[in-house]
Parts: sequence; C-alpha cells; structure tokens
Amino acid sequence: MSTALPRSATTVALLADIPSTGHVGEAGARRFALRGEGVGERSAAFVAFARQEIEAGRKIVALYPTWRSSDAERAVNFARGAMRTDHVAGIGLDLSPLALSLVADQLAYLAPYLQPGMVAALCDELPRHLLAGAWLRSVSGLSTIPTSLRQHVGSYAPAVSFLAYCAPIRQVGRMRPSDVAGSLPFRPVQPVQLLYSTPDPGITGPFDDNLPQAVQPVATRALPAQPLGPEYWGTAKYVEFVALSAHPQALAYAAGSLRASACSWCGEPMSSRHCPFCSARAVRSRAPRGTPRPDGGHGAPRLPQPPNAASSHPHPRIGPVRPAPPTSPSPTDLQHPSEHRPPPSTHRPEGPPPADRTPQAEAPRTYSR
Repeated sequence: MSTALPRSATTVALLADIPSTGHVGEAGARRFALRGEGVGERSAAFVAFARQEIEAGRKIVALYPTWRSSDAERAVNFARGAMRTDHVAGIGLDLSPLALSLVADQLAYLAPYLQPGMVAALCDELPRHLLAGAWLRSVSGLSTIPTSLRQHVGSYAPAVSFLAYCAPIRQVGRMRPSDVAGSLPFRPVQPVQLLYSTPDPGITGPFDDNLPQAVQPVATRALPAQPLGPEYWGTAKYVEFVALSAHPQALAYAAGSLRASACSWCGEPMSSRHCPFCSARAVRSRAPRGTPRPDGGHGAPRLPQPPNAASSHPHPRIGPVRPAPPTSPSPTDLQHPSEHRPPPSTHRPEGPPPADRTPQAEAPRTYSR
C-alpha cells in the first residue's frame, strides 16, 4: 500500500517580473511578467493559463507585489470574470523582489501536500519565518518601507549606510558594524542559509564584512539581481538578502503554526477574516495534522525535505504520519468487566454543596503557537 501524501490540486503563480531563486529546485511558481502594450495584452498569458488550470480541476493562488499591483489585480479579475469562477485567488504581498520570489517558490513546493486554502493562508505566514531586507547606501529614494527625516538626512553623509528589513517586520536602521548582530529583528532556526543579490558587485564590501557574521549561515548563495530591485529599494546601490532556516522541518513547522477555519461557502481552510477565493467568512475551527517541530514540539504536517536543506544536519526522508492504533480491551476485561471497572456510584449528596467546594466556571481555553 502506498504511504504517499495526497496531492492537492493547487497551482501557484507569481504575477510580476521576478525570476526564481532556484532554491527549491524545479518546484517553482509559474511566472508571468505581464508585459505588453495594453492591459489586455499584459493579462492574456495569465488568463489563458488560468483557463487551462481550472478546466483541469485545479485552483490558482496568484501572488503579486502590493507595491506594483495594478496590472496583477486586473489580470486576476479578468481571469475570474472570463470563466465566472472563484477558483483564482489574488494575494498581494509587501515583500522585496528576492523575498517574494523565495516565498512563491516555497508555496509551490508545499502546494502538492496542502489544500488550496492552506496554501493561500501560508502567503502571510512564510514571511514571518524569514529575515529579508537589504543593505542600502542611501534611503532617500526608499518609499516602500517607512523612514524618518533623520534617516533621509543621514543618507547624505559619506560614511553612513543602512539596513532595511521587509520581513518579518518592516523597519530601517543605521548600520553600525559593532551592533549588527544585536540589532537583528529575527533569527531563523539553525542551520541558516543566506541568499543575496546586487546590481553592482563592487559595493558589497560593507555587507560582506558585517551581515554574514551576524547571521552565521552554513551556506551562502549569490544570485543574479532582480529586475524590480531598484524600483523597490529606490536606488541601485543596494545588496538584497534573505536568510532562511535550512532545517528539514522548517516548512512543516510554518504550515503547522497556522490556525485555520473552514470557509462557510466553499469549505476551504482559511486563516484570514475572509476566504481568499470566495470572500465568505469562516464557520468552524480546523486544525492541521500534528508532527514534530524543529524545536521538538508538535503541530506541523510532515513534508518532504527541500532539495537545498543543509547537509550538515542529516535527517531521514520525511513520510506521512501513521496514527497509533486504538487500544483494545484484553480478553480478561471482556470476560470479567466488573473486576476491572467498578460500577458507577449512585450516591448523591443531599443539600447544598460545601462552601469550599462551590463549582467554578471552566477557564476559557487558549491556543498559542
């Protein structure tokens, strides 16, 4: 009997000129650069692709950058309207090009093992497990991340540079070499891999001397510059980076940390207020299958190991979870049940209960990650 996980019918697309990082191998999102003279021409390739996928019985999770959303939103609306379907979910993410490319490919890697609603819910969850940003020589042209007037003025000083983060939080700070490690807003679970790209390899000195020592990656990869990087960062003098956990269970832990509810209309699991497919509300709780987390806990579905996971931490290939068989009563229990399970007492105390034993209301149950 096969023990393979059931494969869901979900396709992940990225509607922007954002090439793949290649981090998850061939399991990448389908890219659509949305080029052309008019809106119809820029949307035609995605609409044709969406028609083909929906006719094959698959749902589509279409990602796009919120800072370049106009054409992508129209392409999603064209696809939904042309086929009169709600099986196309358009989701905007406020991430840098390199981080968005990685998240899209991670979602495509997870898509065969999760329901479409869970794939859509992970769009907001996966960035919380990354450290993504850029080293910037100047923030005078940066408009995608909030900056202060003091930081703008500091951009004109010759020896000042900045570290800007877009995930898991959005913040900009002056880079002080003596305090880079202490100022990191987040550290991925070890072992860590570091991806970076820049349009000008001659300016990477301050980045090379500080950030890798603070993150302490087991592997570092230099990637070609993203075409939309200068637009997002507001300058060509930048080094964009993403630090992520290479632990074999990192993606499974991210998937298991979701609190999902079922959509009241289409039944898809969802973690937001409204379903990304049909916009209905959730009606009931839904918990993912539990498996070990990187820290030894439980609560994440088991997934296969990504191809670029760090080899310094060998783990067996991850398979499906087999639930333990229910406990059956012994033959002795069946023959003499009264010897092992005394009958319930029929005695009922009379009168009001003692003052020190007044029944208390049960405390509300809470859930945490």
